[in-house]
Amino acid sequence: MKIILTSEVSGLGAAGDVVEVKDGYARNYLLPRGVAIRWTRGGEKDVEQIRRARKIREIATIEQANEVKGRLEGVTVRLKVRAGSGGRLFGSVTPADIASAVKSSGGPDVDKRRIELGTPIKSLGTHQVSVRLHPEVTAKVGLQVEPAK
Repeated sequence: MKIILTSEVSGLGAAGDVVEVKDGYARNYLLPRGVAIRWTRGGEKDVEQIRRARKIREIATIEQANEVKGRLEGVTVRLKVRAGSGGRLFGSVTPADIASAVKSSGGPDVDKRRIELGTPIKSLGTHQVSVRLHPEVTAKVGLQVEPAK
């Protein structure tokens, strides 16, 4: 099945790419989650609009990505969340929470879709989070999860 990606999917492509995938993968995973739409001739107009929006948000060069990486890795990010006894969180830390914590810590604006969590963060303490700034540049951000008082 031919689809148009509306957001980046690891191992498949970026927003605005037209890709061919298995029918079941598209029907059961990509389309219900809203990360892709079916390809149609009329959808080609949408592709151009998605690509223009992506260019505006995207970090264009490796030099820009390395500059943002230096600023990100120099920031100590502290996030206060509700936690129960034993250090377990009520829920988990989301990429949107991390993006707002980076911004409030004095760091650069980070798109929540660029933040990669290996496993969900569900405990207090120090965690490492990857931020994919460019296909060739990834920043590691230290995240200190603390209990809210």
